[in-house]
Amino acid sequence: MTTSLADGTMADKLAQFDLLKEIDDAEQKKPWTSGHYARTLFKTHDLRVVLFTMQDASRMKEHHADGALSIQVLKGQLRVSVDGESYALGVGNLLTLAASLRHDVESVGDSAFLLTISWPRAQELAAMQHRGYGS
Repeated sequence: MTTSLADGTMADKLAQFDLLKEIDDAEQKKPWTSGHYARTLFKTHDLRVVLFTMQDASRMKEHHADGALSIQVLKGQLRVSVDGESYALGVGNLLTLAASLRHDVESVGDSAFLLTISWPRAQELAAMQHRGYGS
């Protein structure tokens, strides 16, 4: 377990997670109204690590993140669409995207993936034309 500040930023210098247990814990929370469940495992000013679990055929509509990101499949399969191109990802696959690149994610079967976002510095974030997820 990690120690968090009021804004959700992690205060610990080290954190360890059992991802299979985290996936199992998430699945115990079904049904998920959106078809997927997300849990932020780690958050600092420059890094986010989020575990997503998705039900079969669940879709996260087109969105973007303000930082460069990676999607690492831990369970099942995903279809990620970027600029009209579709990428099929299975267990052990890793996809990286540049900051602000719009994409959508669809689960093919029950799936889980680890999202890691390298958050930009405050000055870079303020200079961006669009801000936040889904904008």
